Amino acid sequence: MRYGTCPHCGAAIQPRNPFPTVDIIIELEDKGIVLIKRKNPPYGWAIPGGFVDYGESIEDAAMREALEETSLKVELIRQFHVYSAPDRDPRLHAIATVFIARAGGTPRAADDAKEAEVFTKDTLPDGIAFDHKKILHDYFSKRY
Repeated sequence: MRYGTCPHCGAAIQPRNPFPTVDIIIELEDKGIVLIKRKNPPYGWAIPGGFVDYGESIEDAAMREALEETSLKVELIRQFHVYSAPDRDPRLHAIATVFIARAGGTPRAADDAKEAEVFTKDTLPDGIAFDHKKILHDYFSKRY
């Protein structure tokens, strides 16, 4: 998208803004939460989520990303927190709005996910991507 040109040199002016993203902590009743193993870099286990598309609400993005990566239709329960540290994603500056959601059924990896599994606080895997270890710590510590 072009925002204009510099009146002095004619170069395109493009603002540098953080990218909006969503992450969804999906609770499966009496089983735990769903994490995905990423198919693309940065590799590791992650909370399902992704980029908000232009013209899409963050709520719709959260439900879409949950379905795309875990094959689960979710019910959003509440917005949890926003995480915005410039280095939270090694690829770019992303601001994540994190939701807590509920779903039933069995997660099945799809789209950017290589695997989808259910974990509890005591069974979290090693190699968690991004700042998701901090997000999960906040969630399990009930930092509402």
